[in-house]
Amino acid sequence: MENASETKTVLLGGIEAGGTKFVCAVGTTQGIILQKTTFPTTSPADTLTQVVEFFTCRVNEHGSIAGLGIASFGPLDPSPSSPTYGYITTTPKPGWANFNFLGTLKKALDLPMYFDTDVNGAAFGEFRWGVGQDLDTFIYITIGTGIGAGAIANRSLIHGLVHPDMGHIRIPHDWQADPFPGTCPYHGDCLEGLASGPAMEKRWGRRAEYLPDDHPAWDLEGQYLALAFTNFICTISPQRIILGGGVMQQAQLFPIVRRKVQEYLNGYVRSSAILDEIDTYIVSPGLGSQSGVLGAIALADFALHDA
Repeated sequence: MENASETKTVLLGGIEAGGTKFVCAVGTTQGIILQKTTFPTTSPADTLTQVVEFFTCRVNEHGSIAGLGIASFGPLDPSPSSPTYGYITTTPKPGWANFNFLGTLKKALDLPMYFDTDVNGAAFGEFRWGVGQDLDTFIYITIGTGIGAGAIANRSLIHGLVHPDMGHIRIPHDWQADPFPGTCPYHGDCLEGLASGPAMEKRWGRRAEYLPDDHPAWDLEGQYLALAFTNFICTISPQRIILGGGVMQQAQLFPIVRRKVQEYLNGYVRSSAILDEIDTYIVSPGLGSQSGVLGAIALADFALHDA
């Protein structure tokens, strides 16, 4: 006869902490979300008060939560050996720079926690339950308010000096064809400065979702993204590129990006994935808009095994 404790569902908490909104959820180790809430990102104090209230109430409803995963906007410090581990560091978002995110939550919620970037979280979610399953190495890239990428290499999340920040790579910028200076407060015309949602809006005077399908914005956007992806293919050699974020909700952008990646690689990478099967190589997230919050839940599960 099975012991009751052996069949009890383990509950996990996940926080997808974005610069615009927070998504908090309680779910299971099988990736099933039991309850979820979304609220705007305001000041750290007000936002984390809502986070703590959500998880405290869910414990009262569902029972204890075994661990909490935090997938946050950054830049941030993900290194447990660092004195600023768990801090958001040089973000331009008012009030959040040099904020001890993890430490503040640990004082309020006595749980094992795992802290990482929002895009690493989304990549981990796709690795566990989405289109990254059974792959050793792939990239998840979000193109929206900002541009960021999470990467799995040899079935592990990539960390190093800090964490990958692929949205800030420098790409070729033809100033005559596109005199737009870029929007990044640090680098001007880096990838994020040229191709994020706010960059598109500032360049064209309208939000991306209101631009018609045949607008020249999409060819230029596809060019910048394909230049970046070509660099990532040549450096990390991902087995798949997964594209999320608001800008990638425009279906007409995928064929442009795929065609230009093939054009820029020019047959150099001799893989059928790129030469013949690029429609299944550059793809949308398998978990849709849930990649981030499910990834945070997956990070919570990781925290239990890492504790």
